[in-house]
Amino acid sequence: MTYEATVEFKFDATFTPTYGSSSWSSDDFIPEEHYLITAPAADLNAKQYFKLFEKFLLCVGMCPESIRSGAMSLVFNDYVREEEQRKVCKEYELTMDEDLDKKFEEWKKRDEEWAQLKKGPMGTVEEFEDSANGVA
Repeated sequence: MTYEATVEFKFDATFTPTYGSSSWSSDDFIPEEHYLITAPAADLNAKQYFKLFEKFLLCVGMCPESIRSGAMSLVFNDYVREEEQRKVCKEYELTMDEDLDKKFEEWKKRDEEWAQLKKGPMGTVEEFEDSANGVA
């Protein structure tokens, strides 16, 4: 059995000028626009559908920042469980706001450990840096 499917995004717009003014001759308006985006739907995954919809939104004049914001709002809203949000954060190496304090404490601890390693048995930090640069 053969399965074929197609998905289509269609946009039609017409601009009706105000007669008696120079709006018809304005370079800012296109009197008519038609967009039809089609793709084979049988094998598209969710990411491919989002890429397809992104192309459609760009065609109808959305800016990339708004598109990304809209996509992220699907993940990070009050109706999505926190566990699911955290899975996405882990996949894309993101940090949620409520985890920033913990991350900051980890960075401080790592900085302190690095400072201790730099001092080490060689003495002060300056001596360590000098020896690393070949200065006697």
